[in-house]
Amino acid sequence: MIRPYAPADKPAVLSIWREASALAHPFLTTEATDQAEAMIRDHFLDLAETYMADVAGAPVGFISLIDHEVGGLFLRPAFHGSGIGRALMDRAVARKGYLELDVFTKNSIGRRFYQSYGFTAGEERINGFFGHPEIRMHFGAA
Repeated sequence: MIRPYAPADKPAVLSIWREASALAHPFLTTEATDQAEAMIRDHFLDLAETYMADVAGAPVGFISLIDHEVGGLFLRPAFHGSGIGRALMDRAVARKGYLELDVFTKNSIGRRFYQSYGFTAGEERINGFFGHPEIRMHFGAA
């Protein structure tokens, strides 16, 4: 089930983000991950339009949007390949149409998902916060 985020979901979002990020971003330092979590908790979740994916009443994934930007799409690793990520992205496309996002070049899990969904790769640059290369990806027409 896909539903809108509620403030009570914040601990679940952070837990899902930590779990999924550990798998997809093993190249990030603990310090950088801690700082990113604080920014998500204290700033970005309040700005974003976020949707939760629940299985058996428990949150297992989320997607966060700021305008046409996918700020984050994360699932508990046990639910990868289950269609939940696609369902969350479908919700985002239905709401926004055109989407953009940044994905680390070393995040093969994310890159594979976004490419299979239909995103196209754009420019590559260094992420200003983490210092790792990332690819700008686009879906649909602006």
